[in-house]
Amino acid sequence: MQITSKFTIAVHIITAIDFFKDTEKVTSNFLAGSVGANPVIVRNVMGQLKEVGIIEISQGKSGITLAKDLEDITFFDIYKAVDCINEQGLFHFHENPNAACPVGRNIHKSTDDRLKKIQLAMEDEMKQITLADVVADTRKAIINEAAIL
Repeated sequence: MQITSKFTIAVHIITAIDFFKDTEKVTSNFLAGSVGANPVIVRNVMGQLKEVGIIEISQGKSGITLAKDLEDITFFDIYKAVDCINEQGLFHFHENPNAACPVGRNIHKSTDDRLKKIQLAMEDEMKQITLADVVADTRKAIINEAAIL
């Protein structure tokens, strides 16, 4: 199973909002241009980020702004905000293992706890990564790129 692209779109949106906050009026169309995605998709992701209090959206002069400090936004926050997984969890198990087969009868018993453990480990790691980390690395990359040009 893959985490949907909404996750990386959300990270991109937040990074761009912070990067351009002092030089551009950040709008959904502006962000769609940066992300390279359909504005409708960007607006849907923005709505999810707004709903959990990560961004604020104003039709006025300020445009889209961050509602939280970058240090207070983790990959896990974004992962949960954009519904990367459903209630079944990260791993979607095939629905009908054959109960007449000894493997089919027991595969859930052998794998469910392990798969949950993998998901929890990934989520714990996501809680350690903040958007401040991403923005800092993005700014360094932009400076290095400018030095080469």
